[in-house]
Amino acid sequence: MTIANPNLIAVGDNCLDVYLNKGFVTVGGNALNVAVQWRRHGLNARYFGALGPDAEADILLSAIEEAGLDRSDVEIRPGASAVTLLTDDAGERRFLLESLGVGEGYVPSADRYEALRQADWVHLGTNSSEMLVRRLVADDLPFSIDVSTRHFDISLAGVPLVFASGPDDPAEPVEPLIAQFRAAGARQVVVTCGKRGSFYHDGTGVSAAGSVPVTVVDTCGAGDSFIATFITSQFFADLSGQAALNRAAERASETCTHLGGFPQPIRAIPQWLLGKYNDVIHSTERAGT
Repeated sequence: MTIANPNLIAVGDNCLDVYLNKGFVTVGGNALNVAVQWRRHGLNARYFGALGPDAEADILLSAIEEAGLDRSDVEIRPGASAVTLLTDDAGERRFLLESLGVGEGYVPSADRYEALRQADWVHLGTNSSEMLVRRLVADDLPFSIDVSTRHFDISLAGVPLVFASGPDDPAEPVEPLIAQFRAAGARQVVVTCGKRGSFYHDGTGVSAAGSVPVTVVDTCGAGDSFIATFITSQFFADLSGQAALNRAAERASETCTHLGGFPQPIRAIPQWLLGKYNDVIHSTERAGT
């Protein structure tokens, strides 16, 4: 179907990424990145997620508002906001800490869930709640979920669309992985395989498309741009499966040309943040990791 301005909601993870060796922080997370990409292209998008009552949340909320999303859609819950401490050397990332915070397994409040029921499409980010997935399936709502490399951690029975990472080695077939998702109950499946390209099973057959070569600055968020674009291209612009994959690959490549999952001010790491995680930073340094 063609809907000029569908009502789109992304639900779930957000994160403050702290690049220790480069001295800056960026804001991201699969669900948040997807919502921002929709907004960047003039679509009616909302983001539902959770943050803790902390200084990290102030940074995240500022970025959310700067991206054109409504900060009041984000719930503040007891606990900590999600933070990742990492180093990045020419694209090779090393993670020192991944704290999912209060966003792990996030389930929206009752009024926000009612908004999901009215949406034209809902996208669930990584580390989503299985209870939420089951409820969306039971209510027969149009939605997708990114399972990344954690392919079968939750039940996928009846899920309309699954996004997952697959093998980037052309010698390794993708069809067995797609068959596994179909056997697990996913109705449609998109598998992205890095430079190799992407594959889409629409319930009857498989379409494939290549990647778009680009000078890479940062791959963070490229997959999320792919997801945001594929959803709108396939389900609201009446493009063929292959055309939707091609358009999504173009947007993913564009995301690789800037720092962060979406264009944003690159903020220096606050001293209070370094102090807060001082023990983690120095323990990993002492361990030589």
